[in-house]
Amino acid sequence: MNARSHRDGFGIVALVAAVLLLLAAIALSLVPQPAKAASLVRVTNFGTNPTNLNMYVYAPDRLAARPAMLVMVHYCSGSASAVHNGNGRDYVTAADRLGYVIVYPEATRDGRCFDVSTANALRRNGGSDSTGIMSMVSHARQRYNVDPARIVVAGFSSGAMMTNVLAAQYPDVFSAGSAFSGVPAGCFATTNGSLWNSQCSSGNLLKSPQQWGDQARAMYPGYTGKYPRMQLWHGTTDTTLAYPNFGEALDQWTNVHAVSRTPSSTDQPQPSWTRTRYGSAVEGISIQGTGHSLPMAGMLAYSITFLGLDSNPPTTTTTTTTTTTTPPPGGCAIAASVNAWNTGLTETIKITNTAAAAVNGWQLRFTLPGGQAITGGWSATYSPATGEVSASNVDYNAQIPPGGSVSIGFQATHTGDSTAAGDFSLNGERCATG
Repeated sequence: MNARSHRDGFGIVALVAAVLLLLAAIALSLVPQPAKAASLVRVTNFGTNPTNLNMYVYAPDRLAARPAMLVMVHYCSGSASAVHNGNGRDYVTAADRLGYVIVYPEATRDGRCFDVSTANALRRNGGSDSTGIMSMVSHARQRYNVDPARIVVAGFSSGAMMTNVLAAQYPDVFSAGSAFSGVPAGCFATTNGSLWNSQCSSGNLLKSPQQWGDQARAMYPGYTGKYPRMQLWHGTTDTTLAYPNFGEALDQWTNVHAVSRTPSSTDQPQPSWTRTRYGSAVEGISIQGTGHSLPMAGMLAYSITFLGLDSNPPTTTTTTTTTTTTPPPGGCAIAASVNAWNTGLTETIKITNTAAAAVNGWQLRFTLPGGQAITGGWSATYSPATGEVSASNVDYNAQIPPGGSVSIGFQATHTGDSTAAGDFSLNGERCATG
């Protein structure tokens, strides 16, 4: 065979091989491919985020039509992925089965602890970590059609402390919480800028149930509604956040719920566990001989049930009323407070219905000082960003009962004038300010 024959033979072989590869590729493309599995996804531009938190979401492939939402808060030095793939993994497995959404806040400061210490952190809409977390909650509620009656929170260590703080600050949003190795809400308060309170961590910050209850209630002044059901877990040999904090937290939440500190029942779900229940609102589980890192085996199953994540959602459809009730003249009062820095500020506005009739659906109009521009807000929708602004209710705070209050807020830039807004009117009627 001559050289040309060799070349022709190789050409034919190459052509045949190419055709076969093409046919194989076409055949493979016709084979049904497995669906892309759900994964942890980062979300950006989710709303007001004064402390630069990261937001991650896990939405299972089979999402319920009206899903519950779990806010899962990590420990110091942790991350969203660490808790998603580590000690919170049973929550993820259950989400795949039950169809609920998990939102993961992630701290980005040195040490990756959450702020449960500063004055801004310990008041509703104060402009610290909890404000950013609530922006995440609002974003996910709308994105995934979340059932507002089934928004719950859980956390480990620093995340457990944040769980207690969120339950105290936003009792109108969360229905239940599970705190693993935490401290009472407000126990870690500091005045020197530090995020660590040694007196609290060592278990030496002791108060009466009334004092602890008052401290929780002070995070949302004037609120008279229901508080979340609370489940508290702690190891008896914890030396990081000492075991006495377990009893102090039980003092706090039994007082908030106005139930007896004497357990209504006591049992041992596992040999080393002692579970005490205080009515249907509060339960505590202490784990004998265990330190700060709790043995998670089996624990999250109890948490999932307590939080109501395994309950069937209601089959009825809830429709938000759009009827607007106008308060009579003098039927509303406004209290506005500002926390300002160099070129920015946050403003919290408390709207109180001082009339005898409930307000159902509201629009608050006010005027911003010159040079201020809203960059984000919470608990209302705002338009425009400057000048005379209208803030309209969101679905969960449309009603203001007689004597009741709603708190809203926003973050803004300023060019020197950081004073509060003025000229408030609710549904067209001028409000008293004070």
